[in-house]
Amino acid sequence: MSKTPLVLALLTLIGPLTATIPDASAQGRVRGHAVVHGVDGGRAAATRAAGRGERGAYVRGRNVLSDGQGNAAGRSGAYAVGADGGTAQRQGSFYRNADGSAGRQGSASIDGAKGGGLNTSGSIARNANGDVSGSRSTSATGANGNTYNGSTTVQNGVVTHTRACTNAAGEAIACRGR
Repeated sequence: MSKTPLVLALLTLIGPLTATIPDASAQGRVRGHAVVHGVDGGRAAATRAAGRGERGAYVRGRNVLSDGQGNAAGRSGAYAVGADGGTAQRQGSFYRNADGSAGRQGSASIDGAKGGGLNTSGSIARNANGDVSGSRSTSATGANGNTYNGSTTVQNGVVTHTRACTNAAGEAIACRGR
């Protein structure tokens, strides 16, 4: 299926939505959603939202495209900034194929206004036979300088997790939790 007509129609519909995002001095929120149906059963959809208020501002969006044959794919993302200056963002994507295979990947990060932060990313996939594999890695730093680095993988039904923690001087310390 040619996705070009669907994508062009979708862009035509959502173009005005992006122009309605409030400027820096505005207070409030705006949302928009558009769907285009193709003659072959495919569909393209887009959602956008943005807002600003006393506690900060955000913008987020999502696109999904399907072809009417059981295949679909999409992407999403968001960004927020707090009134105190901290920021957070995330992004992700997914796919699903007619043969039963599917997958998802995503990442997120946080930068605290008073120090500290977090980065995480991962993916998981299922093949047409139903076998699942994936991984996630996370690193975090507290405002006091302590760090956590962890990794989780799943392969052939076996889950493995490793982690390490350090203090602000880089010395190994015990990780709390499980």
